[in-house]
Amino acid sequence: MSDPVETAILDLLAKVPPGKSVSPEDVARSIDPESWRRTLGHVRAVARGLARQGRLVILRHNKPADPDDFKGVYRLRLPVAEDAG
Repeated sequence: MSDPVETAILDLLAKVPPGKSVSPEDVARSIDPESWRRTLGHVRAVARGLARQGRLVILRHNKPADPDDFKGVYRLRLPVAEDAG
């Protein structure tokens, strides 16, 4: 059974143009519009795991960030060709 947070992240990213990102707040609100703030920690944890697997990129200041060493405001996007280089 798939994690609803992982599903929400990947569904939202599939809807944006290539190279565009979504915020963790967008993900949390899509899961629980009323109490979305409670979901933010889980969104961060799932995003870190997906980034470690190479399934998404965590952005800080619009640049890829190390999923094991980032703080503060971040965004999520699918990998693009430039990430490999």
